[in-house]
Amino acid sequence: MGPDRRLTDLLGIEHPILLAPMAGAGGPALAIAVAEAGGMPSLPCAMLDSAGIRRDVAAVRTATRAPLNLNFFCHAPQPEAPARQRAWRERLAPYYRELGLDPALEAPAPNRSPFDAATCALVEELRPAAVSFHFGLPSVDLLARVKATGARVLASATSVAEARWLAQHGCDAVIAQGAEAGGHRGMFLEVHPDQQPATLALLPAIVDAVGLPVIAAGGIGDGRGIAAALALGAAGVQLGTAYLRAPESLISPLHRAALAAAEAPTALTNLFSGRPARGLVNRLMREQGALRDDLPPFPTAGRALAPLKQAAEALGRTDFSSLWAGEAYPLAREEGAAQLTRRLVAEAREALARISPGPAGA
Repeated sequence: MGPDRRLTDLLGIEHPILLAPMAGAGGPALAIAVAEAGGMPSLPCAMLDSAGIRRDVAAVRTATRAPLNLNFFCHAPQPEAPARQRAWRERLAPYYRELGLDPALEAPAPNRSPFDAATCALVEELRPAAVSFHFGLPSVDLLARVKATGARVLASATSVAEARWLAQHGCDAVIAQGAEAGGHRGMFLEVHPDQQPATLALLPAIVDAVGLPVIAAGGIGDGRGIAAALALGAAGVQLGTAYLRAPESLISPLHRAALAAAEAPTALTNLFSGRPARGLVNRLMREQGALRDDLPPFPTAGRALAPLKQAAEALGRTDFSSLWAGEAYPLAREEGAAQLTRRLVAEAREALARISPGPAGA
């Protein structure tokens, strides 16, 4: 699918399409389906313990011999902020009362753990073909241990400065995450999400700045988007939102229905975790402002929202749910992930042929 084979050769895959590792949405079934169609399967690991990671890896490897990418977060844990937690709960108290809940009620909330020595030992045990990181890279010693397993290292950049830093610190390929992408921003040097470039501006700038294969992410929902990214110098693409409506996706029926309706805009928000992430605009974002600077630190902001989310979803509402989605989500279809991957490849080839008529590489 174009002349640049660096990424497919690097990862040992047929097509330069990577499944985005979407925590809470992606799992073995989705990874297996993408692998079956020749793409790169990924498993999100930041919200799993070691037993969960082993379980998911075993499930994928039982079904396919394809190379596998494991994804981890590299954020620096922040001290607890009791005062901010109290203030956030006080701000949310009217919603608790509306739903007939005690404002002090606790409920299980997602935790996101950073890559550490124990996780590194698990990578050494499981030996995936690739390991990708969000929010930078782990410490020098841990990264050296990962690379010693033979795993290819990928990481997200939201700016040229971040891409250069990743290239200088041992990455084998850089994921250029544009502003349109769904889910959490991978930013680790930048601090202003409203200044993040769009994919069409960020991608060629990163391609020109680093000598590594660059993977485009954000705003790509069909073969036309893939062709555009490849024409701008990408060696591959990473897609997440396009797969959310696949039956293998783990999102809730309410999230699935909201995507199918394609009525809500998306926006960056830090209300659900404490870090900026793109999702469908809902009541909480409208009434509290999508981005705030007074929240508890990542990832603890979601603790106070967990009881509200649980109660509202029981009533069929998504007022307090994180409905992660990229800007191209209206292009997503309800179809199997393997079929979708094959369709994307065919569409991209057709689009590339229109751009540059003549024989195309496979």
